[in-house]
Amino acid sequence: MKSDLHIHTLYSDGVFSPEKIVDTAIDVGLQAIALTDHDNVLSYQVAKNYLKETGKELEIIQGIEVNTLYKNYEVHILGYFMDVNNSDFKEMLKAQQQARIKQTKEIISLLSKKEGIKIKFEDIKKQVAEGGSIGRPHIAKAITNVGGTSSVMEAYAKYINDESPVYVQRKTVSPQDAVEIIYDAGGIPVIAHPHDIDIAETLIKELMQYGLRGIEAYHRKHSPACVEYFSSMAEGLGLIVTGGSDFHCPNIMNGQIILGKNFVPEWVYDKLLEEKKRIDMA
Repeated sequence: MKSDLHIHTLYSDGVFSPEKIVDTAIDVGLQAIALTDHDNVLSYQVAKNYLKETGKELEIIQGIEVNTLYKNYEVHILGYFMDVNNSDFKEMLKAQQQARIKQTKEIISLLSKKEGIKIKFEDIKKQVAEGGSIGRPHIAKAITNVGGTSSVMEAYAKYINDESPVYVQRKTVSPQDAVEIIYDAGGIPVIAHPHDIDIAETLIKELMQYGLRGIEAYHRKHSPACVEYFSSMAEGLGLIVTGGSDFHCPNIMNGQIILGKNFVPEWVYDKLLEEKKRIDMA
């Protein structure tokens, strides 16, 4: 089945609504998608309701991407098929959302005091759907919107990084806890775009002790050699391989929609379903 298992919406830092994601996925020939907003699961029901209303056909998987920190590495953990009403899972999301709000408000305060850049929390909040996850992209956009910088890229370079005197690091869950909570909620925890982490292999082996079940080998940033490297690693460790475009917005440079455009093999979806059955039977 043609699938894209890593997609963001307006409920985190994507630019499309869940409804537009559904329409676009069908338009580009996808048969299955996973909505994986950062620290947020609200887009799934919106997309499912839209699908029911329109009578369109598309398999939608309940997903998430949990932002974690480990030894100064930003590690993203994808989760699929978890019970979102599991109490520990709900508590993790609540803590992650509170941490996002706290970080944002502290950065707003420092921007005002140290740089004279005045942005309002509401200006950031209104960039996401109601109940959505605010984050660094929204802060960068708000800075640019009030004329603090000439572009979002400049806002990142000047203010949204650890070297900046106005930046505050978010207090997040650890990758170990994120993996364990997703697994205990009946989900499949997968490490996202591991090429970003130079301690990936060591960390993957450690996270397996907490329930890690997969590696996202197919990703738009991964070269063919990188895909091969992580696919071989997964096979050697007995983990499944997943993949997705990590879609946030259309590619403005060449006008392309990149949803589903990183050639995830059709067997990836089947292996994900097999893994869910295995977890349910364990």
